[in-house]
Amino acid sequence: MNDENKIITRFDATDAEPQGISINHGEIVYYSNRSPKKDTPNEDALAIIPVDAETTVLVVADGLGGMPAGEQASQTVVECLITSLKNNRLSVREAILNGIDEANKTILDLKTGSGTTVSIAELSGNRLRTYHAGDSLILLTTNHGNIKYQTLSHSPVGYAVICGALNQEQAMLHPERNLISNYVGCNDMHINIGPIIELAVNDTIILSSDALSDNLYEEEICEFIRKGPLLEGVTELITQCNHNMVEPLPDRRCHPDDFTLISFRQNT
Repeated sequence: MNDENKIITRFDATDAEPQGISINHGEIVYYSNRSPKKDTPNEDALAIIPVDAETTVLVVADGLGGMPAGEQASQTVVECLITSLKNNRLSVREAILNGIDEANKTILDLKTGSGTTVSIAELSGNRLRTYHAGDSLILLTTNHGNIKYQTLSHSPVGYAVICGALNQEQAMLHPERNLISNYVGCNDMHINIGPIIELAVNDTIILSSDALSDNLYEEEICEFIRKGPLLEGVTELITQCNHNMVEPLPDRRCHPDDFTLISFRQNT
C-alpha cells in the first residue's frame, strides 16, 4: 500500500495492532494505544506528514501524565506542525521549528498547565535529521543491531547517563526517571536539532513515547527491529513491551503508560 501523499494522524488512539505503509524510500509502521492499566484518554499523538516527493516528516508527541489536558497538548503540537509544513515559503527545517514554537505559545496561552514532549524525524531521500524536546526516544540502528544515533533525554537522569554518573541499568531503575526538564508548553522550551545523517539500506529508525524506553533496553529494541520484515519486528516489539507493562521484571522500571511509536526502514 502506498500512502505517500496522505497525512496520517492518530489522536486518543486505541490501536489493537500496528499498521504499515510504503513511501518512496522505505516503509513505515505506526501504532498508538493507551496504557493497559487505565481507561482515560490516550495522551499520545502521532503524525506521518508527506511534504513532497522526497520528504516525509514523522512526529510522536507524549502528553505529560499528571498534568491536565495532556491529550490536548500532544494534539496541538501535531496540528501546528501540519499547518506550518503546508507553508511552501519556508524550508522544512524552518517550518518544523515554527510549528513547535507556535504549539508552545498555544499551549502556554491555554493556561491549563499542560505540556507534551515532541520527537520528529525529517526524512529527505536518504538523509535524516531529528528534532526533539523531552524524553521521547529517537533511535537509529543498522541491520546489524548497532546504534547509529540516539537522542538525549531531556531529564536529570538522561543528563546523568551522558556524563557517566549513571549506567543504563541504574537509569532504568531510577525513581526519578520520568521527570523531564524540557517540553512543549514550558516558558524556556528549547529544541535539540540533530546532525544530518546519511541512511544506508536497511537502517531503521524508531520514534516512541517513553513507554518503550521504560520497559525495554536499547539493545533489545534494536534486536526486535533490525531484521526481518519491519511490521513483523515492530509487532513483536509491541507485544513484549505490553507484556512487560503488566508483568514487571526486576531489572527495569516496567512502568505502564500510553504507548506510541513510528518506525521507518530505508530500502533504497
